[in-house]
Amino acid sequence: MDAKDGEESPAERADRELIELLNELRVALPGVQVLFAFLLTVPFSQRFGELDATDRRVYFTAVIATALATVLLIAPSAHHRVRFRSGVKEQLLRVANVFAAVGLVLVAVAMSAVTYVVTGQLYSGTVPAVVAACLAGAFFVVWFVVPFAYRRERTPPPDSPGR
Repeated sequence: MDAKDGEESPAERADRELIELLNELRVALPGVQVLFAFLLTVPFSQRFGELDATDRRVYFTAVIATALATVLLIAPSAHHRVRFRSGVKEQLLRVANVFAAVGLVLVAVAMSAVTYVVTGQLYSGTVPAVVAACLAGAFFVVWFVVPFAYRRERTPPPDSPGR
């Protein structure tokens, strides 16, 4: 930061934002990896053969969505490592933000889909679809709608005591 005006340069901002994004991905990735590992074991369980065609399609959707989410959520780290010190941090940050957002959408799809399959093993009728739809709606609202409800914080003037 420039000591004179207290504001960060574009390069410092890009560095900070990339570090923040990579730290956020470190939180999301273990959950996605555990879900993927779980999903990979399911076909080898005894009850997998009892799934009907719809449940198998939804299960497969969960597997593919989880695999793609893993690809997208790990990609920013891979891109950062491959292009380290090559002067493309702003571009990397823009692409990484898109990958992270799409990756989170895929995590929501995968978790909703696997919830549908699990609920279908416990309840019949429309219950699995209702539960999965409610969960998908909760992901959408909490992850993608609520953030737009935040109001911009006012920054105190540079000479105020709170700064």
